[in-house]
Amino acid sequence: HGAPGRAMTQATTSAGAQRIAAAFAASGKRAALMPYLMGGHPDVATSLAIGNAYADGGADLIELGIPFSDPIADGPVIQAAATRALAAGTRVADVFGICAELAPRLPVVLMTYANLVLASGVEGFAADAAAAGASGLIVPDLPLEEAPAALAACDAAGVALVPLVAPTTTDERLARIGERARGFLYTVSVTGTTGERAALSDTFASVVERARAHTEVPVALGFGIATPEQASAAADAGADGVIVGSRLVREATESEDPAAATRALVAAFAQALR
Repeated sequence: HGAPGRAMTQATTSAGAQRIAAAFAASGKRAALMPYLMGGHPDVATSLAIGNAYADGGADLIELGIPFSDPIADGPVIQAAATRALAAGTRVADVFGICAELAPRLPVVLMTYANLVLASGVEGFAADAAAAGASGLIVPDLPLEEAPAALAACDAAGVALVPLVAPTTTDERLARIGERARGFLYTVSVTGTTGERAALSDTFASVVERARAHTEVPVALGFGIATPEQASAAADAGADGVIVGSRLVREATESEDPAAATRALVAAFAQALR
């Protein structure tokens, strides 16, 4: 990181980025486990209990979703969870509250859409996220070209702005995104939206390899990882982290005891990665 100068070095080693890096390094697994939690689903108190269950089950980091009315990157399971959370009255401030409760236990990376970030202004949102203890922020509909203001605000607040790359991302674009990545590079395993898939493509290794060649931060693989076996395959393919979303959200939706059920499932994923 030396060449771009001191500002770049300080930014990429912000408090949030440092905490994320430490979690990847200290996971004790072949790949760090990052389960996704929809804030406020089915209600705020239960979602906090689920987040604590994730930590108890062996999660290394948590991706915490802020519900949004038009979550274009998400498949039907997470869309339905967002709808339910909004119907229950969940607001951005409620999810910041969940973050503040979970952050002392493990790094929390917020995930939401650009409209919610822009609604309060990028500086205000980044400052609020930092105040809630968030280590990072993922905004899937914020393209590279529109990210500079958000990146500067997050850097100033000590929050790692985590970008996404897909199998369709060109090498030239991968290089530009990879050099600006903070915390980790969210690498989408398949084209399409989030959701469970019966079989994962054989391109895992090539997707991870391409991402790693263009960044110095850890590479975390997400979208479609629904079984411990698939998580293990992602680790085998060289992923530094594995993100599991829809499978856990479905478990929380269908179970009579969401916290106990998701804890057991996270423990199974964690075991597969050890």
